[in-house]
Amino acid sequence: MKNELDIAVVPVAGLGTRMLPATKSIPKEMLPIVDRPVIQYVVDEIYYAGFKKIIFITHSSKNAIGEHFNEDSKIKQDLAKRINKSQLKDIRNISNKKIDLIYINQEEALGLGHAIKCAEQEVEKNPFAVVLPDRVADGSATDLKRSNLAKLRRHFINTRNNCLLLAKIPKKEVSKFGIIKPKKSFQNGFVEIEDIVEKPKLNKAPSNLAAVGRYVFTPDIFEYIPSKPLKKSKEIELTHAIQLMIRDGHELSGLHSDTKYFDCGDKLGYFESFISFALKDKSLGKDYKKIVKIFSK
Repeated sequence: MKNELDIAVVPVAGLGTRMLPATKSIPKEMLPIVDRPVIQYVVDEIYYAGFKKIIFITHSSKNAIGEHFNEDSKIKQDLAKRINKSQLKDIRNISNKKIDLIYINQEEALGLGHAIKCAEQEVEKNPFAVVLPDRVADGSATDLKRSNLAKLRRHFINTRNNCLLLAKIPKKEVSKFGIIKPKKSFQNGFVEIEDIVEKPKLNKAPSNLAAVGRYVFTPDIFEYIPSKPLKKSKEIELTHAIQLMIRDGHELSGLHSDTKYFDCGDKLGYFESFISFALKDKSLGKDYKKIVKIFSK
């Protein structure tokens, strides 16, 4: 196993059913937050955290994602004649990052665990991160080089322990998340994890600490991803694989998030992200505030 942690797996094959009808023809990852698509914020977070390769687990209907990051010099030349220097710089920054982008088709949507399993051949024997694209960090309030993902990466490099990002959620929402059972109290932002339960009922939840879409694993995780869906959920769940890995003696740590994450796969969460980023936009923020005031009366 390499000492480096250079690979991030981003599953983007989901159909975005919570955002229909907008996502009938547009991938949910390509919906805009102000002036750039959701997936651009996620890729920026990965890049500035220090990763060098992104593996997109995609679907044949998601060509727009690849097209967005495609370095088409003719398009740039055409745009250069029509837009200002600032806009052209933004366009060039999309594909100018020194990071490899790999696309793997997930032929059948069988759950998050199955999506991760699709990356096994490309990941080989290397550690890797999993970044869920519908969770967008409020990057306007955070230095991306010091993001939670960057902290998880450094923690893994220093300890070689599997780790994931946690957030405290209202108890009434535990049935929407994977919920962890902590071993001890937090130390330096991290806590050891004894168990994790997928979407438990309120009275069976071991805590209100939820996994929120950022993970780092050794390649051992692939051994624990089942080949067939669970009867109850009819999906190959990543949470189930994590459970098996913990019970087999692998250590898992959780980092308490110090950043707000927006659920951009949900209409209300997406709307909240748009407002938050718009209000903090350097060029348009003041005008957005005026608009918000008008509609809040």
